[in-house]
Formats: sequence, C-alpha cells, structure tokens
Amino acid sequence: MIKASLFIMALLTVLIGMGLRWRQERLDPVARAEARARDRRRGLLARGKARIDLWITAAAIASAATILLMGGLHWIRVWLQ
Repeated sequence: MIKASLFIMALLTVLIGMGLRWRQERLDPVARAEARARDRRRGLLARGKARIDLWITAAAIASAATILLMGGLHWIRVWLQ
C-alpha cells in the first residue's frame, strides 16, 4: 500500500506540474510578455525559485489527491467487509 501511494503521488506530481506549466504558458500574450520581462530583470535565482514553487505546488496538490484516493479505497474496502 505504501509503494502504491508513493507511485501515485510521484505520478500525480509530474502530471500536475506539467499541467501547471502548460497553464502558465497559455496566458494571454500581453501577460506572458510582461512575465518574461519581469523574469529577465529578476535574474537566475528568481526564475529558479519560480520553478521550485511550481513543483512544490504540484506536490502539495498531488499529496492531497493521493490521501483522498487511498483513503477512499481504504473505506470502500472496510465497508465491503
């Protein structure tokens, strides 16, 4: 059960991270141009921090989803016995 939850969490983290990045790239062109200009001014550390923030957000969402999924499966198994 622990291996399954770790696998699900890792998979969801990657999928959610890709989705969040895709969503950021789909912003309207004006907001995207402003964000790029702001990132160039901030420098390398700020861009790295933004990427880390994205993956931490993805991991937090994935952990909540994993807890709900595995908890739901557990309670289904308890109710069926």
